[in-house]
Amino acid sequence: MNTVGPYHNRQETYKYFSLPFCVGSKKSISHYHETLGEALQGVELEFSGLDIKFKDDVMPGTYCEIDLDKEKRDAFVYAIKNHYWYQMYIDDLPIWGIVGEADENGEDYYLWTYKKLEIGFNGNRIVDVNLTSEGKVKLVPNTKIQMSYSIHWFSIFNSFMMVIFLVGLVSMILMRTLRKDYARYSKEEEMDDMDRDLGDEYGWKQVHGDVFRPSSHPLIFSSLIGSGCQIFAVSLIVIIVAMIEDLYTERGSMLSTAIFVYAATSPVNGYFGGSLYARQGGRRWIKQMFIGAFLIPAMVCGTAFFINFIAIYYHASRAIPFGTMVAVCCICFFVILPLNLVGTILGRNLSGQPNFPCRVNAVPRPIPEKKWYFIFTSFWAYKIYYVYGFMMLVLVILCIVTVCVTIVCTYFLLNAEDYRWQWTSFLSAASTAIYVYMYSFYYYFFKTKMYGLFQTSFYFGYMAVFSTALGIMCGAIGYMGTSAFVRKIYTNVKID
Repeated sequence: MNTVGPYHNRQETYKYFSLPFCVGSKKSISHYHETLGEALQGVELEFSGLDIKFKDDVMPGTYCEIDLDKEKRDAFVYAIKNHYWYQMYIDDLPIWGIVGEADENGEDYYLWTYKKLEIGFNGNRIVDVNLTSEGKVKLVPNTKIQMSYSIHWFSIFNSFMMVIFLVGLVSMILMRTLRKDYARYSKEEEMDDMDRDLGDEYGWKQVHGDVFRPSSHPLIFSSLIGSGCQIFAVSLIVIIVAMIEDLYTERGSMLSTAIFVYAATSPVNGYFGGSLYARQGGRRWIKQMFIGAFLIPAMVCGTAFFINFIAIYYHASRAIPFGTMVAVCCICFFVILPLNLVGTILGRNLSGQPNFPCRVNAVPRPIPEKKWYFIFTSFWAYKIYYVYGFMMLVLVILCIVTVCVTIVCTYFLLNAEDYRWQWTSFLSAASTAIYVYMYSFYYYFFKTKMYGLFQTSFYFGYMAVFSTALGIMCGAIGYMGTSAFVRKIYTNVKID
């Protein structure tokens, strides 16, 4: 344990056991030897007495008991009135918890008595610690209060193994299914025309002449794919830079790096968006280039400027200076747009020619009516770790799960003889954004105490931007993976 003190006065701290907390099951509570820097910063580390062993889960149980007399109650009431928080360390990773809270009328006071610890590890290293305070107990003099805790250890490696299992399972099922489909189609090819029962011809082969038909609204679709590829490139590069450089040592360095990398990777947007638009027969490539270049910046800047007006009204420090807004606009027009133009030209000339394994029919095939299908989608719950290498692993896991889900959805769609798979693959992967934004509502109402127009608009505005960007990135990843899958299966099938 470290210190305890008022939430609003961060420099006013006291020893944790200056409040009448009880001691854990360990017999000795010896003072942690402090360094000169810790002494200057007022660090007061003491052993908590909690019995914590590496990788050993602890079920909820009592570790000590407080005999609450009037003097101890008054000490806790004073701490709760002043919104006291405490800090503790596990393997040098800091976590914070609140002492208690009062009711709405301020007459009754409650102490949080249950510490729920969730500890993430990789190998022999602890990489993440979370503390959740639960078990609200009313402070009544001359009573006994039981303090309890639980520990849950979770491994990022276990999550990675689950993804490997998912990929193996999906691959095995798809390979077995595709082998049966190839065998059935080969058997049909060996039959005479008189022996074929046209009523038995079904499945994804029947749409081989339409599966590579351009998607509806190709201009918007190609712009979204290009923007998604750029967001993925930005995420990948920023995480790699964060792994190499200590970006967290300077405030704002992560955001500055992301803006610089986004501007520098604009050719990625132009290349993938422009080449896809050219392959789909698009002619208004300049308009597509403008939409691809300004889709994400317009969304971010529009949200930021709207929130900025509210911040100016509230005289908040979050208000963006006019010079910064001008600088952002200059980056968009004089850096992002020219680089996007270069990428678009390269994409149209290097990979803009259609190279589909099947010829596209001149007349679209009618799509048979079908019943609604229930599509099960896996979502990855994101978590930020203290080590940026795990953020990279989470990004890889997200890509793998997204591609697996979209491939399964697309296979069922093609098997129903519906060749409109482009938007389906994009939207099924992009639906992750809906989950993330819905979770932000739950987090806002049940996990925070935010209030006021400025804070609410700031939170939901930027969560909408983040969710949309995440959805575009996942949609692009899903489409690229599904496109490779569709090309592969139609390359191996025999077409008359």
